[in-house]
Amino acid sequence: MQWINGQPASQVNARDRALHYGDGCFTTAQMCHGTILDWSSHLARLQDHCQRLWISFDEWSALESCCQRIAHERQQGVLKVLISRGSGGRGYSPQGCDAPMWLVQTSELPSHYEQWRQQGVRLGLSEVSLARQPLLAGIKHLNRLEQVLIKQALLATDWDDALVCDTVGHIIETSMANVFWRIGNILYTPKLDQAGVAGIMRAKVLGQCAFLGVECQQVCEPISALTMADELMICNALLGVAPVQQFEQRMYRDFSMTRQLQETLRSC
Repeated sequence: MQWINGQPASQVNARDRALHYGDGCFTTAQMCHGTILDWSSHLARLQDHCQRLWISFDEWSALESCCQRIAHERQQGVLKVLISRGSGGRGYSPQGCDAPMWLVQTSELPSHYEQWRQQGVRLGLSEVSLARQPLLAGIKHLNRLEQVLIKQALLATDWDDALVCDTVGHIIETSMANVFWRIGNILYTPKLDQAGVAGIMRAKVLGQCAFLGVECQQVCEPISALTMADELMICNALLGVAPVQQFEQRMYRDFSMTRQLQETLRSC
């Protein structure tokens, strides 16, 4: 099902800048028993992203009411919210685009996520690198061609997902999740000031580490840093936290920190 500007609809204006330039942002949340999990965080992220992209969106109350109504009706599943700068004339300039478009879409939760949470994920290393662009770093914007290329390359492998580095070789994320690794008692996660998406679940893990007294460092490290890792995990808002059972040829058996985070962050 799909709603555009709060109304059931199946068509988007052919001149919308989301289609032409990927000019917008989105977030993907889980609906659980009629509630949108971490909704305040998703809403705050959309507001931050619109501000950083200079999208003058002011329909927050209508958007929230629509999403809450849909969650109450659907009860379970995935809720995606997309905000576009709207329709405009030919060319890159956003001048005259003063009516942003917002779209809400629902779907089923991926059926394999529970297996990933319990048994772990198998990761390869992507040959596709993420471009470094601090103006867009952290934003879940609509320009996702890098992720499309990563997924396309994955089709020729047996991996569940791929670990991705930026163009200078620093670990950033996977195609669809943030990544953490543990060495001894310290947890590490990539610093996302040059590339990558700052996920809602990533922020929750960082907050939970602070609550549990677990040291977590945001770092710029090459793939070689993982040779010392005792544990590797990935996370996103739909998956939650899942252990990595294999990265390339290395197997992982210690899921202790992952299990602790799964237990303390359990919400559905």
